[in-house]
Amino acid sequence: MPEHSELRDEPLELAIEESEVAFKGRVWDVRRETFDYGGHPITREFVDHPGAVAVLALDENDNALLIQQYRHPIRMREWELPAGLLDVENEPPLDAARRELAEEADLVAEHWTELIDFHTSPGGSNEVLRIYLARGLSNADLPYGRAEEEADILVKWVPMAEIVAGILEHRLHNSILIVAVLAAHARA
Repeated sequence: MPEHSELRDEPLELAIEESEVAFKGRVWDVRRETFDYGGHPITREFVDHPGAVAVLALDENDNALLIQQYRHPIRMREWELPAGLLDVENEPPLDAARRELAEEADLVAEHWTELIDFHTSPGGSNEVLRIYLARGLSNADLPYGRAEEEADILVKWVPMAEIVAGILEHRLHNSILIVAVLAAHARA
């Protein structure tokens, strides 16, 4: 019988022959890199992303706070979790998560736990997203002024079972929401 080892993603540092910004964007860039793989050069373009955080906020009855917001690339108002970029220099991810919960839902939380980390689209982006579970919720001192797509955010408290059903019935499609809710559901 072969020995079984722990299933784990494996980091691999390859020699980068060239790296350049192919497109400079307002929020993120597209980077072009040429690297050696198996003795042959390969060139790939990918979204060079600062990373992000999201918050699964649960009340005392395990209802989750969802926000609905317009997402232009998919031309849809999606139900999702409060989330945002790690775009403040030297800001720890937990502080960014606290900031996003206050900015998008006017809430603060007393208890924070790391729920899960994942690569959003590893074939086309280097984004790593960390999702936190937040409990012990209360209103923030001051409501946050929202602009652009955040100006008309809808907030809704939804039972976890209803969200799981929406995911499995193909009614909810936001990847962050899916990963967070199914991870929390599996741990319950």
